[in-house]
Amino acid sequence: MERRLLLLIRMSLMMCIMLYASEARTTTTTTAEMATASFNAPGGDGGGRNRNSNKQQQRHAYATMMYMGTPRDYEFYVATRVMLRSLMKLGVEADLVVIASLDVPRRWVHTLEEDGVKVVRVQNLNNPYVTRGNFNLRFRLTMNKLYAWSLVEYERVVMLDADNLFLHKTDELFQCGQFCAVFINPCIFHTGLFVLQPSMTVFKDMVHELEIGRDNPDGADQGFIGSYFPDLLYKPMFHPTPNGTKLDGQYRLSLGYQMDASYYYLKLRWNVPCGPNSVITFPGASWLKPWYWWSWPVLPLGIQWHKQRHQTIGYSAEMPLVFIQAIFYLGVMAVTRIARPNVSKLCYRREGKSVFLIQTGLKLVAIWSILAAYIIPFFLIPHTVHPLIGWSLYLLGVFALSCIAINAFLLPMLPVLVPWLAIFGSLLVMAYPWYQDGVVRALAVFGYAFCCSPIVWVSLVKIMSSLQVSLEREGFLPRLAESTTPSGFNKLY
Repeated sequence: MERRLLLLIRMSLMMCIMLYASEARTTTTTTAEMATASFNAPGGDGGGRNRNSNKQQQRHAYATMMYMGTPRDYEFYVATRVMLRSLMKLGVEADLVVIASLDVPRRWVHTLEEDGVKVVRVQNLNNPYVTRGNFNLRFRLTMNKLYAWSLVEYERVVMLDADNLFLHKTDELFQCGQFCAVFINPCIFHTGLFVLQPSMTVFKDMVHELEIGRDNPDGADQGFIGSYFPDLLYKPMFHPTPNGTKLDGQYRLSLGYQMDASYYYLKLRWNVPCGPNSVITFPGASWLKPWYWWSWPVLPLGIQWHKQRHQTIGYSAEMPLVFIQAIFYLGVMAVTRIARPNVSKLCYRREGKSVFLIQTGLKLVAIWSILAAYIIPFFLIPHTVHPLIGWSLYLLGVFALSCIAINAFLLPMLPVLVPWLAIFGSLLVMAYPWYQDGVVRALAVFGYAFCCSPIVWVSLVKIMSSLQVSLEREGFLPRLAESTTPSGFNKLY
C-alpha cells in the first residue's frame, strides 16, 4: 500500500516538473515573440518602457483598475496581468490601461509597463459609504473605477474587472454609445464590464455626487454607477453596425459579453443564444475566483483560466517555492522512514494517579497532529499556482506530515490515510469531464461523499482503538497503571 502511494506521489511530481518545463518554454517563446514584434514595429527598439512611448496612440482602450489594501492584492495583480496579456494575444486594436493607485508597488508597475500596458497613477477616491454598518471593507476603494471617465484621450473605453476571461476579440464594443452594460441580474446591470465615453464633465459630476453621498445600495462601484444610470434597463439592445459607425446614447449589452460562470455550472456548457459568447465573468465568492489553485475541479471553469495563464505569463514566480516545499516534504518522508522513535526508552515505570489524564492528553495530541497534517499544507501552497501542481503538492504535504503522526504514535498507516484517499477520489469525481449536466455532477459528488462517510468514520474508530492499544502496551509507554514501584533505581524500557 505504502509503495503504491509513494509511486502515485512520484508520478504527480514528475507531472509538475513536466508542466513547469512546458510552461518555461511557452513563456520564453511568448517573450521572444513580443520582443521581436516590438523590435520590428515602427519606431520600436525592443525596450519595455520605450514601447509604450513609441507606440501609436489608439483611439480606444481596455482599462482596469488596481489598488492596495486587501489580503488578496497579489492575486488580483496576477489576474490583471493574465487578462491584459490574453487581450494582447487576441490582437485587440486598442490600448491596454491600468488605473493604479499611488501605493501600488513600483515593481508591479514596471512589470505591467514591460508587458506593454499603460499605467495611469491616481489618488484613491474617498468612499463615503464605509461608515455604514453593513459595509463590506473589500469594496472600500472600488470607487477608483470612476477614473475611467477621466481617460479623455480615448473616444471609447471598455472598463473591466480582473476576473474576466476573454474567449474572443470584442473590439466591436467600441461602437457602443456613451454608456453600455450587461444585465446578468434581471434588474441590475453588472459593472464587471461596461463601455463608456470618457468625459471630464461626467467625471467631475460623479465625484461631486460621491462627495455628497448619492444613494448607493451596496456602497461599492456597482451600486453607485447603477444609481447614476438608473434607466439603462429600458434602453435598446446594442448591435454592432456593419460600417463601424459609433452609436450615441445608452445601450444594453447582450449576456454574451458577461457570461456568468454560475450559468455554466448548471448545464456544464454554454447555451447563451444572444450575443457572441465572448467573455466569462466570475462574480461569485471571492475565495473561489478561478486563479486560486483549489478552485478547480471544484469549479470546472477554473482550468480554462489557468490555461490562459499558462499561455501568457506562466508560473515562474511561484515555482521556486513549490520546489522548496516538495523537497522539504520528501525529506520529512525520508527521515520518518529511517528514524522510528521508541518512546518507551524515554519513560520510567512509576505509579501515577493521572494515567487517564495522560492518555487523554496524548490522544488529543495525536488527533490534532493528524488534523494539522491535513490543514497546514493547504495554507503553505502559493495561492495562484496551477491546480494540478497545487493539489499534487497538497497531497504530498499531507502524506509527509501524516507520516510523522503515524510514526510518533505507532498508528496504522491505512486508517490515517483514508481521508487522503477520499480527497483524491473526490478530485477524480469532480474532474470527470463527461457529466451530462451540473445536476448530475452535483449528485455524483454527493453520492461519493455519502459512500465515503462511513469509511472515514470506521477509520477514525480504528485510529482511536489503535492509539488506545499503543498507550497501554509497553511498546509505547511502560505500564503507567502499575501500582507498585520497584525498589532502587527506576528501570528504563
